[in-house]
Amino acid sequence: MASSVDLGNQLEGFVSRLVKTGRYNSRSEVMREGVRLIHERETRLAALDISIHRGVADADAGRVHDLDTVMDALDSKYAALADKAQPQ
Repeated sequence: MASSVDLGNQLEGFVSRLVKTGRYNSRSEVMREGVRLIHERETRLAALDISIHRGVADADAGRVHDLDTVMDALDSKYAALADKAQPQ
């Protein structure tokens, strides 16, 4: 499927420089890379959105822990690990 894209002067110049310097072999290669990067970003954002919704649902359902309790447990856990790691 052929596409026509109007990038405007600034982006057009940028694409041309990328091809001219040999970073990319063609304008199409630059465009494919750009679309691939957008796809990756959108995929990460969708996963983040799912995680946020899951966290909100957990909070709404009362599946939360008091921060002080969690921090105390983590402090104890890592202090015990540090004690084990020290030579006797």
